[in-house]
Amino acid sequence: MTEPTVAPTEGARGRETGADHLRAWARSNIPTIAVGVVLVVLFTAFSVMADSFIAPDNILNMLRQIAPTLVVAVTMTFVITTSGIDLSVGSIVALSGSLLALMIHSGQDPTVALLVALLLGAAVGVVNGWFSSYQGLPPFIVTLATLSIVRGIALLVTGGYSTPISSDAWVTVLGQGRVAGVPVPAIIAAVVAIVGWVVFTQTPFGRYVVGLGSNAESLRRTGVNTRLVGLWVFIISGLAASTAGIMIAGRLASGSSNAGVGFELEVVTAVVLGGTSLLGGRGSIAGTILGAIVLGVIANGLVLMHVSPFYIQIVQGTILLLAIFLNTRIFSRFGTARR
Repeated sequence: MTEPTVAPTEGARGRETGADHLRAWARSNIPTIAVGVVLVVLFTAFSVMADSFIAPDNILNMLRQIAPTLVVAVTMTFVITTSGIDLSVGSIVALSGSLLALMIHSGQDPTVALLVALLLGAAVGVVNGWFSSYQGLPPFIVTLATLSIVRGIALLVTGGYSTPISSDAWVTVLGQGRVAGVPVPAIIAAVVAIVGWVVFTQTPFGRYVVGLGSNAESLRRTGVNTRLVGLWVFIISGLAASTAGIMIAGRLASGSSNAGVGFELEVVTAVVLGGTSLLGGRGSIAGTILGAIVLGVIANGLVLMHVSPFYIQIVQGTILLLAIFLNTRIFSRFGTARR
C-alpha cells in the first residue's frame, strides 16, 4: 500500500513559505541589516585598537553621550518619512538648555523651568509645522530660518555666556543620574525609542506618516487631515529637541547658547544611515537607533585612539554623503515603504 504524500508536501510547502518570508524580510530591511553589520565591525575594530573601549565605564559613558542624539533621531525619522526635515533641532537644544539654566539660576522651581523648556520646543515645532504644513512652504527653508532665529534668541538671552545649574536642582539627574548603574539619559532614550517604534509601526498615525511621505494626495482623499499629521511630526520633533537640550544641560550642569552646534547634521546622518529615505515614504526606527549608535561608537572610538576631534565632523559628513548615495541609488531598489 502506497503511503500518502500529502503531509510531506504540505510540510515542504510550509518550509518554503517560511524561507520566502525570511528572504522578503531581509530584502525589505537591507539598510537596517547593513548598518547593523557596520556596527558589529566597528565595535570589534575599536575593541582591538583601543584597550579601554570595551571597559564598562566607557560603554556607559558612550550610552550617556549617544542618548540626546538618539532621542531626537527617533522623532526626526517621523519628520523625514513625511518628506520633510527639521534643521532647527540644534538651536532648540541650545535655547531650551539655556532657558532651563536661566530660570533655575533666577530662583524658579526646577520643575517649572523643565516644563517651560519643553513647551518652548513644542512651540517652535508648531511654528515649523504651521508654515510647512498649512502654508505650504518647504520644510528645509522654514526650519533653516527657525534655526537662525532660535539660535539668535539663545545668544540674546544669555549674552553668549554659559549659565550654571546648581547641583541641588533635581533636573541634573536627567543628565548625570544613574538607575541600577545605567545612566538616566540612556533610560530616557530607550523609552523614547520603544514608544517611537510602537507608534511608527503599530498605530494609524505611523501609517499616516508613511502615507504622507509616499502619496499625500491619496492619503488626503481617504479623509485623513494630512496638514494636522504634518504639524504633529514637527511638534514631537521640537519636544524631542528640547528634551535633548535638558539632558545635555543636566549633564554639563550648565546651559549654553553654543550647545547643539552641528547637532542637526548628526541627527539627520543617523536617520539616513538607518535607511530612512530623504524623499519620504520609507522609514525605519530600528535603523535609526543603529545609525545613532554607529555615530556614537565612531566618535568615542576616535577619541580613545587620540584622533583629533576635528576629524569627527569630517567622518560624519562623509558618512552622510555615503548614506544618501546608498539610500537613493541602491537601497531604494529593495522594496517599497518599510517601517
